[in-house]
Amino acid sequence: MTTVIDIPHSLDEHSFEQVLEQVAPLPPDAKMLLDARHTTWASPYGLGALLTLGQTRGEARATLAVPENDDTTSYWARANFFHYADELFDLKGVVPKRGARGDSQVLLELTPIAKSEDVHGAVDRIQERTQQIIGKELGLDPKAIVGFAMTLSEVCQNILEHAGRGGWVMVQTYNWTKRLGRRVVVIAVCDAGVGFRSSLETAGNHVPSDRWDDAAALEAAVIRGVSRFRDPGRGQGLAGVRKYIGRWGGKLSVRSGTSRIAIVPDWDDDLPLEENLPNFPGAQIQVTIPERVAR
Repeated sequence: MTTVIDIPHSLDEHSFEQVLEQVAPLPPDAKMLLDARHTTWASPYGLGALLTLGQTRGEARATLAVPENDDTTSYWARANFFHYADELFDLKGVVPKRGARGDSQVLLELTPIAKSEDVHGAVDRIQERTQQIIGKELGLDPKAIVGFAMTLSEVCQNILEHAGRGGWVMVQTYNWTKRLGRRVVVIAVCDAGVGFRSSLETAGNHVPSDRWDDAAALEAAVIRGVSRFRDPGRGQGLAGVRKYIGRWGGKLSVRSGTSRIAIVPDWDDDLPLEENLPNFPGAQIQVTIPERVAR
């Protein structure tokens, strides 16, 4: 028997929870059909998380019914989604060939991150476009350009240090009419690795407590900069990201296991901490930097 998992019309870091709520009760070897036929939009996080879900299935490959909307499938193709989805899912429906890159909103297509060279390559590929987006289109100070490259590098580096397996990164800019009413640039990084809690438990000085869970691990890593590495300065990557998004009015959201923690700016009403979410392996990070408006 095949269980049909409905993919929301609009897929982002919040609506993806609807997918996990349907998947969580199923056994690991359950036959699944991910029905995205009526999906019309997906954020970088949504696309990366879908690939991550496919990665968790292992030999129990799920079937993915692709969107019926031509504009949607065309965008997913330009974002490199189908290239990697074909390795993880049995695709059902019309899958367009990946044409020439024509969507200027996609600064960095879905890109696998498995080794340090991948991180450097991802940063190098968007350096030129970053100057255009950060400086001219978002109206941020030129200093923000250097910080953006650092932020991209750090969130990708998180995969190498904590995941134990590869993941994906994607960078896009778009008009966020629904929540903000102005342009944003978004970095999304997703992996299906061991996650923050298991990673921090490998630290030699880790002392478990009654409260130790995914939420506590996220607070330790994201808020206090705790790392499993004993080298001075390690674990400061996310602290640097927090400083950057604070300076430019951005948002940081990190999900791992059964919890999500967020550094929430005044333009957003997200919860700073969510617990008891459906369990999902690895870590999923989103950084959102908004267009600067004159005061």
